[in-house]
Amino acid sequence: MSPITVSRGNTPSTDESFTQMANEDLESIGRHCQLSYCGQLDFLPFRCESCKSTYCLEHRSETAHKCPRAGEWARRRNGNTNQENRGSAPQKPNIYNSEQCYHVSCKTLINTLKDPAVRCPNCNHQYCLKHRLREEHDCAKLTPLGARQGNGPSANETIKSMFARVRTWGKDTQAASANLIPKVKPKANSPAARAVNVNTMKRTAKGEANVPVDKRIYLHAVGTADTQAAEPPSGNFYFDSRWKVGRVLDDVAKRLRVENLNNRSGGEEARLRMFHVESGEFLEFSDSIGVKAKQGDTIVLLRGAGVILEKS
Repeated sequence: MSPITVSRGNTPSTDESFTQMANEDLESIGRHCQLSYCGQLDFLPFRCESCKSTYCLEHRSETAHKCPRAGEWARRRNGNTNQENRGSAPQKPNIYNSEQCYHVSCKTLINTLKDPAVRCPNCNHQYCLKHRLREEHDCAKLTPLGARQGNGPSANETIKSMFARVRTWGKDTQAASANLIPKVKPKANSPAARAVNVNTMKRTAKGEANVPVDKRIYLHAVGTADTQAAEPPSGNFYFDSRWKVGRVLDDVAKRLRVENLNNRSGGEEARLRMFHVESGEFLEFSDSIGVKAKQGDTIVLLRGAGVILEKS
């Protein structure tokens, strides 16, 4: 009678070419090794996953029984693994998993290896290489991505229009001040013209009554034109020359009834900035108004100017 061999381990491994056969039929326990010169009865035989034959513990490997289909189980396993990997690979870009060029008449899929996307710094939309230039996608007619929707002009156009109106107004004011001086026609920027202008402002200027007279600085303030009105709100005011620009801005916005959102969280589009006409510069909030401005100067509140300052 052939010796009975008990195999070791019951857990199959995916790295071996044989599988242990579990036999639940108690009347026919075991299998004979199918190697021609062995034929040993094994209660827990092994099946070769390449040739599908049954072998004992000693001849379970492909090398031991000289498997006629050696390596087939490995090739089959590698083929299944490659199919799984291909199934989990990203799909080719199409209309559902890729973006399309923002140009109206372009259907090119972008953000792909063949067609990378180019983001326009002005309108913030993405385009293919053909329409990446501003002239190619009519950038001036588009509303920038993330900007407020509206029928009016863009923020940049509004600010440029305000600058033009402020410069024109400043020239007209200086010419009118020069005409007030009798018999003498001083230059618009002369001390005499400035003195006349300041004296005229003092008659109508408004401000806090507790500001010392010797510390007062008289300025003409112009509010931002949030609407398309003919002229923005304006007036003559006096402030304490020791005040910071931020406090002056808050006071001017309150008196001219201009919406002030500077103390709230938000972007530069809604933020007010103070523009000094005489120097042609934006004043920092921490500057002292008496250091940056002189008697009779003009200040203008502009909304959204910080966007241009960040880009410049």
